[in-house]
Parts: sequence; structure tokens; C-alpha cells
Amino acid sequence: MIISVVNLLNAILQLYLVCIVAWTILSTLISFKIVNAYQPFVRRLMFFLDKLCLPVLKPIQRVLPDLGGFDISPIIVILLITFLQDLLIHSLLGY
Repeated sequence: MIISVVNLLNAILQLYLVCIVAWTILSTLISFKIVNAYQPFVRRLMFFLDKLCLPVLKPIQRVLPDLGGFDISPIIVILLITFLQDLLIHSLLGY
């Protein structure tokens, strides 16, 4: 039973990791004007990813110092997710 719960939590964390990476790539492409942010599909996708990722990213962005337009909050979130995945697997499953 506990293995199933750990696998489910690990899958959710992995899916959220993919969303963070997608948000980072899409926001970078929009900021460099490679992708048009006014296209309906891009706007809907960015709205969805903003609603999913910004509640986690904004508190970290408030704490971090200004690095001249470079945002490292996604890197910190990715590291935290990886840490949580390792913690789940090693502490709960004993691997």
C-alpha cells in the first residue's frame, strides 16, 4: 500500500517538474519574442501554466535578491522537487 502512495506522489512531483520546465521554456520564448504571446493557444497554455506554477514560484521570487532580470526560482523549485523525490524514495521505501 505504501509503495503505491509513494509512486503516486513521485508521479505527481514528476508531472509538476515537467510543468515548471515547460513554464520556464515558454516564458523565455515569449520574452525573446520567438513565440507570439497573443496567439490564442499560447495565451491559454501560458495562463494554465501560470496558474499552476506561479503559486510556488512567487514566494521564492520574493525572497531572492534581484539578479538583473535573471530568475533562478525555477531552478530552486526543480532542486526542491528532486530533493522531495529522493526523500520519498529513500526514507519511505528504504532504497
